[in-house]
Amino acid sequence: MFLTPLAPGRFAGIRCLYTDCDGVLTDGGVWMSPKGEEWKRFSIRDGMGVERLRALTGVDVGIISSENSPALARRAAKLHISRLYMGIRDKREVLEAAARKEGRTLNAFAYIGDDVNDLPVLGAVGFAACPADAMPGVAEAVEYVCHNPGGHEAFREVCELIILDKEGRSE
Repeated sequence: MFLTPLAPGRFAGIRCLYTDCDGVLTDGGVWMSPKGEEWKRFSIRDGMGVERLRALTGVDVGIISSENSPALARRAAKLHISRLYMGIRDKREVLEAAARKEGRTLNAFAYIGDDVNDLPVLGAVGFAACPADAMPGVAEAVEYVCHNPGGHEAFREVCELIILDKEGRSE
């Protein structure tokens, strides 16, 4: 896996990786049944990224989504993600509250987002990234643009960057 190198120790202070859902964990599309049931496609490899990140680094994972999605709730439960915030309009406010609760600053958090509603968070956290297919303007606001698009292991890519850095390795 090719990863763009960052300064060694770049993730030393990161304690939690937060992500948006649609456009990062999914490709941004949604299937709707005639009965209104919503279907989303999640990457199994991103799920393994959650497991590896926790096990190898102790960094936890959270999701902040503007949508209220039963599919996302099920996916988060399957991955044992308790930091799930849905139906959120002000994502930065939620992250600031989480930081206060934990006695941390926003520098202890990394965030992956893909759209304009993620910009306030991306500009405030200790590390910001976006998928390769993020909306125009988002790439200019982040430190790292993934090689992979949303829904296709962009999240895993960032997990692996953090893992390699915390293990003192680079690729």
